[in-house]
Amino acid sequence: MIGRVVALGQVRGQDAAALIVDGQLQDLLIDPASEAPVPGAIYRAVVDRQMKGQGGVFVKLPEGSGFLRQVSGLAPGQSVLVQVTGAAEPGKAVPVTSRLLFKSRLAIVTPGAPGLNVSRRIREEDTRDALEALAADAMAGSPADMGLIIRSAAEAADEDEIADDIRAMRDLAVAVLADTSGGPELLVDGAGAQETAWRDWSDPAPDEVAEGPTAFADHGVLEMIDALLTPHVPLPGGGHMMIEPTRALVAVDVNTGPDTSPAAGMKANVAAARDLPRQLRLRGFGGQVVVDFAPMPKRDRATLEQVLRAAFKGEAAETSLAGWTPLGLYELVRKRDRLPLAEVLSGLRK
Repeated sequence: MIGRVVALGQVRGQDAAALIVDGQLQDLLIDPASEAPVPGAIYRAVVDRQMKGQGGVFVKLPEGSGFLRQVSGLAPGQSVLVQVTGAAEPGKAVPVTSRLLFKSRLAIVTPGAPGLNVSRRIREEDTRDALEALAADAMAGSPADMGLIIRSAAEAADEDEIADDIRAMRDLAVAVLADTSGGPELLVDGAGAQETAWRDWSDPAPDEVAEGPTAFADHGVLEMIDALLTPHVPLPGGGHMMIEPTRALVAVDVNTGPDTSPAAGMKANVAAARDLPRQLRLRGFGGQVVVDFAPMPKRDRATLEQVLRAAFKGEAAETSLAGWTPLGLYELVRKRDRLPLAEVLSGLRK
């Protein structure tokens, strides 16, 4: 189907959501079966011990521990509010931050980051002015260091709906920030797959929202998931790339296939670079990524880097493009914002 489709269904008994654009799977979220902390969840934690040389401290959560980076002035036994920022690797602490975000479909309340801001995707000046005035009114009486971001979805929303949404997030933030006494406790649960889809995939508005037990089957999502469990990724022109995770890094190998023309390497590399962010996102891969591109002249590296920068520009997960190694490999680091797809599926019932 041509257009933007949000499918809300289940995978092996767990709620799931899929974003499909012009027949291609763009994002996939599946609720894990485990009780591990969900990204976005807010906890009252207790400082455990500092890790000298690693720039952070361990904090006690209700179950297990978290690792809080770039902090100072915290003493063991002190209560601190933290938010889960990503998925933990097996045997490691959950990554958390003390910079809390209270996110809804229309607005994000930002304690500790004052100011009223409107999404840059809203370009009409009159609309921006109206939203800024509405935001100022809705945030009246809030703590001085509490800020707000109006999301792009607000451009098409009703004023009363926007105001109610802002006030709800503001009131939640004020209540959570006041709840600092006591032991480790979950204060705000992280959003599930379908709630996240409703919150983050509504702009631009989908052409279709498919719900129900056959939603995934009707749109071929299950077959798309099966394809993600294999390392082989076909590329236009007959080339392919292999994406294989190891304990230390994710290895990507780009091949030209049967094409032996002088331009074959660059064609395959450009196609791989454009699809790499989507593949890493769907497979849930993060951390260090090392790409062995197909052979090409060194003079073409700058062009390929431009393609990579453009491909990763719109990614929600923070990504650092490190560049070329002496051996001609390309390195990047992507934030681990979710569990690997294979790990999520292995924890679900057949």
